Amino acid sequence: MSRVGKKLITIPKGVTVRLEGNTLFVKGKHGNLEQEIKDIVNLDLNETDLTFTRINEEKFTKSYHGLIRALVQNMIFGVDQLFSKTLVLEGVGYKFQVNTKNLILSAGFSHTIDFAIPVDLVVKQDSPTKITISGISKENVGFFASKIREKRPPEPYKGKGILFEGEIVLRKAGKTGR
Repeated sequence: MSRVGKKLITIPKGVTVRLEGNTLFVKGKHGNLEQEIKDIVNLDLNETDLTFTRINEEKFTKSYHGLIRALVQNMIFGVDQLFSKTLVLEGVGYKFQVNTKNLILSAGFSHTIDFAIPVDLVVKQDSPTKITISGISKENVGFFASKIREKRPPEPYKGKGILFEGEIVLRKAGKTGR
């Protein structure tokens, strides 16, 4: 059996999970999420926990079993505690500016780059070179952070660019003179 798929999901207090047809609804203090579930897995829902079992042993069913369990676990965690990612700018003159609906990035280009902040995410500016992106959906938080990071990924010679907090850039030695 799938190691991930057979794990029990405990539902924390303040989170309600209900199944209507093939749609699973999760509601918590930070918001609501829903997920469509295929008929190839069965959901056993109790007051305090839920488990997934698959109906057959086909390859796709096995992979979907672990996937849907992980997605539901992330939904429950997100509505209860929120997901967050922190981005840090390294480089002279690089900075973030956060308005109500836009994130403005100055990262060494001749122009600034504007990002429209999605409705379900919150972007908080900790300092001019550090922002924290948080939201209930792990997928949306990670996707928005990666879209920002791809504009100026860290380079290996000077370490300049946009990094996730705690990320280590392996530095290369530059050219040596003769």
